[in-house]
Amino acid sequence: MFRLAVAVSLLISAVCAVAQNAPSSDAFAVALAQQSVVALTGGATLRDVTLNASVTSILGADYETGTAVLEAKGSGESRVDLRLSGGTRSDVRNLANGAPGGAWKRNGSTSTAYAQHNCWTDASWFFPTLTSLSQTANPNFVFKYIGQEQHGSVNTQHIRVYQSSSQNSPISALSTMDFYLDAVSLLPIALGFNAHPDDDMGTKLPTEIDFANYQPVNGIQLPFHFQKILNGLVVLDVTITGSAFNTGLTDTLFILP
Repeated sequence: MFRLAVAVSLLISAVCAVAQNAPSSDAFAVALAQQSVVALTGGATLRDVTLNASVTSILGADYETGTAVLEAKGSGESRVDLRLSGGTRSDVRNLANGAPGGAWKRNGSTSTAYAQHNCWTDASWFFPTLTSLSQTANPNFVFKYIGQEQHGSVNTQHIRVYQSSSQNSPISALSTMDFYLDAVSLLPIALGFNAHPDDDMGTKLPTEIDFANYQPVNGIQLPFHFQKILNGLVVLDVTITGSAFNTGLTDTLFILP
């Protein structure tokens, strides 16, 4: 009985130690995220989205224009198909056995897998409603309040979201998303994260998505213009021309051959 009591005591101590090491969310950050999602959706449930757009892609000296179809399902799957003056490109993000993954291809060639360390951030970076803002009930996501600050010319509430089961897990850094919510409307005006070279998860490439021109579509607040900024330079400029919600997108859409 004494040995059993000691074993139980050690087990309880171990569980308590794990609980102490696991980070917890800030209640205010959670409340802001929940209010932001309500501001975006009006309380409606969104499972998937399809966006049509006109786009400009700027990669160094390459300046291309064309169209895009951007699709997302839930918080873990997305697809971006660009049809540009210089060719086509497709990018997907998906989940396999609970682990994030992704791939890309150009001009119909064989797809190339993303390094997994570039797959922990939000798959639906182009559609705020399906980002990690919506994961307040998921215990794997941690919400932290950073503070009220000026972002560009807008007063914002800054919250940070990351995935982690331990404070020292590398996933916490790889999955970190910073959200800047308009201090009045709580609509996201920007989100930020770090990308990394495929062969170097330690090198950070600051990435930001700036949202503008929110308009209601079937009760959903949709940003009709956004830009993707990498290392301070605009690499993608997108203007939405059409949208559809909850059309029943299938998982196979988010796999590239």
